[in-house]
Amino acid sequence: MALDYVETGDGGPHSYGMDEKFSKKLPEGVTSKLLYNDIVRIAWPSFIELILTQLASMVDMMMVGQLGAWALTSVGLTTQPKFMMMTMFMAMNVGATAMVARYKGAGEPEKANGILRQALLLTFVLGVISSIVGFIFSEPLIAFMGATDQQTLEGGTIYLKIQFLGFVFMALTTTVTATLRGVGDSRTAMVYNLVANLVNVVGNYLLIYGKFGFPEMGIAGASLATVIGQCVAFVLAFASILSRKSYLHLSFRESWRPDWQALGSIFKIGFPAMIEQAVMRCGMIIYSKTVAGLGTVAFATHQVCMNIQALSFMNGNAFAVSATSLMGQSLGKKRPDMAQAYCSRTQRVGMLTSAVISVILFFFGGQVVALYNNDPIIVETGANIMKMMALIQPFQSSQFILAGALRGAGDTKATAMIIFVTVLLVRPALAIFSINVLNWGLYGAWIAMIADQLLRTTFVFGRFNSGKWKINGMKIKQ
Repeated sequence: MALDYVETGDGGPHSYGMDEKFSKKLPEGVTSKLLYNDIVRIAWPSFIELILTQLASMVDMMMVGQLGAWALTSVGLTTQPKFMMMTMFMAMNVGATAMVARYKGAGEPEKANGILRQALLLTFVLGVISSIVGFIFSEPLIAFMGATDQQTLEGGTIYLKIQFLGFVFMALTTTVTATLRGVGDSRTAMVYNLVANLVNVVGNYLLIYGKFGFPEMGIAGASLATVIGQCVAFVLAFASILSRKSYLHLSFRESWRPDWQALGSIFKIGFPAMIEQAVMRCGMIIYSKTVAGLGTVAFATHQVCMNIQALSFMNGNAFAVSATSLMGQSLGKKRPDMAQAYCSRTQRVGMLTSAVISVILFFFGGQVVALYNNDPIIVETGANIMKMMALIQPFQSSQFILAGALRGAGDTKATAMIIFVTVLLVRPALAIFSINVLNWGLYGAWIAMIADQLLRTTFVFGRFNSGKWKINGMKIKQ
């Protein structure tokens, strides 16, 4: 189990790192092999889960893409409104992950399970509100995102409305996943999400095209298949935490009344993360609307490239799960020195993996784009964008991992400020300037994306290297 071998002889915490910057010297009694074992143990199930989840999303888009560029655009226009509605409970999940990890490190399972109950209660309320608002305003949201014709507007609206019908189940599942990752259990989430993805892909085949006697529902079928998969994940996720054998287990005998102290701890970390997510979504909406103005084919190309880019995110996201969990557990043991040792090595492994992804995107990007749609313009433009994307993979990976570490330390105010500058200000402004003034078209939008990623990486590195997360992280009440 992570960190069991790093207790001090007198039972008290070391003071490594509280007044120091980076130290390359390992804490006493710890080897790099032990650190890498913990990192990989948590990261590999998350990596498999996230990669296959995104592959399922890619298959979803490929199947939708066979309906035409309008269908790709319709689904693409739903992405940011859906994520905007997810902002509140996703942000609170950041707080839940950090606090559960902290209690796991401190050896207090009762408090960790109390956080689980409170997080689920909070997510249920926020999920219900978000789903109702999202369902009612689906059509105005798609229109606002830049639907340029009636077919795209109608397709996007029906897709989004169906998504919101299953929103609460998806929200509760993400909270279970977040808390499981907090205690370092990434395998359970991997299993139920993989089953859900399989259901989603099979459902796509049956419902989009009307196979084996099922109705041919087109774009609505793709959305319904996703919701059915999410409901399957919900059932399996809750089954996993009903067993008392697991570290996190759900008990209906315990109090489900709001615990304002526990909710306050979640909110203290989660509120800056909510601001971060809201700011990011606002920036992404402005960015997406700017690209949508280039026309249906350009936006379809953009959506394909964004979908492939999301797959490249999974490397950084998987190792960020390790960084967040091990950071929280280390600080729960009052061991910032261990937190630093874990994070630096997690970053190294992530960068090595990103190098492989870079090669694939650079040399085979065009072939991957062609799987979505064989329009020559989409394939050629997409292949060039893949080459651009390949060049930033190592930086992108490090940024995700270290940002995950900062969130595990509860240093969410810093990450919120970084997102504000890069995603809300830099990316949209550069995209608008590149497209509307320099007339660089879709390439200009992706140059803006790369500039955002590089600047964000610089800021995240600077914050982590400052060591301020150590002081802030040790101040959080347990």
